[in-house]
Amino acid sequence: MQVIRLHALRDNYIFLLHDIQQNIAAVVDPAEAKPVLKKLDQLSVELVAIFNTHHHSDHVGANLKLMQKFPNVKVYGGAGDKGRIPGQQVFLQQGDRIKFANRIGEVIFVPGHTRAHIAYYFPPEKPGDMGELFCGDTLFAGGCGRLFEGTPKQMVDSLSKLAALPDNTRVWCAHEYTLKNLQFALTVDKDNTELQNRYLQVQASRKRGEATIPSMLGIEKHTNPFLRFSQPALQLVAKSQDPVQTFARLRGMKDKF
Repeated sequence: MQVIRLHALRDNYIFLLHDIQQNIAAVVDPAEAKPVLKKLDQLSVELVAIFNTHHHSDHVGANLKLMQKFPNVKVYGGAGDKGRIPGQQVFLQQGDRIKFANRIGEVIFVPGHTRAHIAYYFPPEKPGDMGELFCGDTLFAGGCGRLFEGTPKQMVDSLSKLAALPDNTRVWCAHEYTLKNLQFALTVDKDNTELQNRYLQVQASRKRGEATIPSMLGIEKHTNPFLRFSQPALQLVAKSQDPVQTFARLRGMKDKF
């Protein structure tokens, strides 16, 4: 399964999954149709699945146009998003499995950003390979999503589920927010040398116009403050020893950053 990153809107990413052997494709969170259709045409492949992580328009905006072009496509999303995702036909819950190409993906329920948000995780095919995590707006490179419909406790639980995945997991998040996320992270975790080095690398990459997605989950665990709410240094900044309260205060600080 090849993952192709497509740019959309101002800072969105769409991910096209290409099964080279069967010559079919799936798409994750299609914000707009044009880049998806262009790439499908270049590859001369049929779209068979749309995997939505949540209902926000910059993640489902192209669903209906893609369905018009490919009438047999199946549209997947969280069970709690029923009636909110255009064209949704498959309603997924924690622990469900999806199949694409020769890969079996696991559905992870990750409420917080929205009440029905899900993520898709494809474990490695064999030892030494990388897993693939499509996490929408729950986990970002260096950050996490705003809490629009969920609670801090829900988001902590959701992020903890993602943090429990193997370090060799590629994080395909839906926005290019990394540089600003790390700028904030340095204000609350300033003595973290891994974070300092990562910021310099990302700063150089962005100056060259390069994307910072995918990230690696192992890197996130060491440098993303929203996965480090149990660390004493961050609890000191948040003035709380409670992980949920620490997360909530850090998220509140980020909202004002």
